[in-house]
Amino acid sequence: MDKFIKPVVFLLASLPFLAMLGQVLLRPETLGPDPAQELAIATGEWTLRFLLLTLALTPLRFISGAVVFVRLRRMLGLFALFYATVHLLVWVSFLLGFRWFAIAEELVERPFITVGFAAYLILLALGVTSPKVMVRRLGKNWKRLHRLVYVAAILGIVHLLWILRTNIGEAVFYGAVLAILLGYRAYRHSRRRGATGPAS
Repeated sequence: MDKFIKPVVFLLASLPFLAMLGQVLLRPETLGPDPAQELAIATGEWTLRFLLLTLALTPLRFISGAVVFVRLRRMLGLFALFYATVHLLVWVSFLLGFRWFAIAEELVERPFITVGFAAYLILLALGVTSPKVMVRRLGKNWKRLHRLVYVAAILGIVHLLWILRTNIGEAVFYGAVLAILLGYRAYRHSRRRGATGPAS
């Protein structure tokens, strides 16, 4: 049964991208009056969803005892990077037309873009170092580096809040989910420290 889980999850994780691609190619009118902005928001939100889902897998593993959650973590993390890359490509192509000077100017002058790009660079670094050979090569530094995933998630939510401005319900929801995941991580960390600390 386990051998079918990864292909099924891969297919499900691909569906949002395939749906958006179908809209662009077959029914662009469904994207509204500003298709580029609609795609930018959709791809950004899917990035956050996969990022939060990836962060939730470890708590789910400890709560349920099911090892399968850990086996899916790398793949879903790479899907978060994939959607973040599509999000970046939508921005540089549809919104800025690959005008590199304009792109550099936006990165410097618009803080919400700077924050989003910083989150992307973190995800890119985590994606590049995700193969097992990099885990062995980096040793203990691998865990330190991959803790930055929480920083990327925080920056991503700030980026989304800045973009949505008034209609921030979804961004607030994502922030609440991240707060729960951070709280769980802090709780487990404190329990581990308590278990290994000096006896009272």
